[in-house]
Amino acid sequence: MTAPGTTGPGNRARLREVASLFLRLGATAFGGPAAHIAMMRDEVVRRRRWLSDEQFLDLLGATNLIPGPNSTEMAIHTGYARAGRAGLLVAGICFIAPAMLIVLVLAWAYATYGARPQATWLLYGVKPVIIAIVVQALVALGRAALKNLVLAALALVALALYFAGINELLLLALAGLLAAGVKHPQTQTAMLLAIAPAYAASTGFASTVLAAAPVSLARMCGIFVKIGSVLYGSGYVLLAFLRSDFVVRLGWLTERQLLDAVAIGQFTPGPVFTTATFIGYLLGGTAGALLATAGIFLPAFVFVAASHPFIPRLRRSPTAAAALDGVNAASLALMAGVTVQLGRAAIVDGWTVGIALAAGAVLLLRPINSAWLVGGGALVGLLLRR
Repeated sequence: MTAPGTTGPGNRARLREVASLFLRLGATAFGGPAAHIAMMRDEVVRRRRWLSDEQFLDLLGATNLIPGPNSTEMAIHTGYARAGRAGLLVAGICFIAPAMLIVLVLAWAYATYGARPQATWLLYGVKPVIIAIVVQALVALGRAALKNLVLAALALVALALYFAGINELLLLALAGLLAAGVKHPQTQTAMLLAIAPAYAASTGFASTVLAAAPVSLARMCGIFVKIGSVLYGSGYVLLAFLRSDFVVRLGWLTERQLLDAVAIGQFTPGPVFTTATFIGYLLGGTAGALLATAGIFLPAFVFVAASHPFIPRLRRSPTAAAALDGVNAASLALMAGVTVQLGRAAIVDGWTVGIALAAGAVLLLRPINSAWLVGGGALVGLLLRR
């Protein structure tokens, strides 16, 4: 599936095409991963004919078998298919950069003016809208993820264990193991032997990084690399990891700051993972923003480069598909758990209840770009300013 002719003038022209397309998408693609992927399909399959529908679906299947931000990985895969390894880098960087720069500017404005009344009331209206958007995503993803009673039961157990304080990485690993074991019992022991050392390594890494300490840019970058390396499911699952690491364990952020970071990530185009840019700026200025962004997106480039040549085999693996079903069910549970926790900080009075319900009603009645809803919440917050 890799593009033929990955050197010479022909490939330079392809690289320019890739850069132009993904810079534009990165600056205009609102609405979350599903919307981004639909826009990519329209461009690379229908309009430009770089890929067939079958090839595009193969790439999409591959993104669901590796951790990381799906829409960003789709951009990276498409660049690889169109212009080889150089295309991989160009597509990914061009898709991420516009959103990162926008979020960087907004983070500066937030750090400079965020405590002033007008900014406080603007975010007062945005936060309940974010909760409504996440709940709507939960419902939509639940229909796709909970395909049978086993997966529904896994999600409920994972939700209960999340509230009991069990490590989210362990929940994801065990859910994948159990789902694969139910469908293919003969693979369960082998998968356990593979997962156990990986989990032990990840938790050992976490214990060294997450010990209570003053803010450190190196430690912050390490946390974002870890999150980018293990996060499955929707970008909203990112909230669970961010809250666990930066709010609960380290105390580097408050619940309010995390919600504000998510609000900025929702309002801007491009990957939801640029929430990391905002958090990095709050913790370490421009250097922190750049390190956080590089850390959370680096694993996506590595995973795509490693998996792209093996896409046909991965796509056909029944064991990998079953494990992914379990991981997605647990991801859904993490989303539900963090939504409850963030909702307590966002929905604090009658006005915020009304804003959340109104946003939910709009999402139920017709599909709408989430940026419009976030903008509407901001306007309501400003109008309610005392």
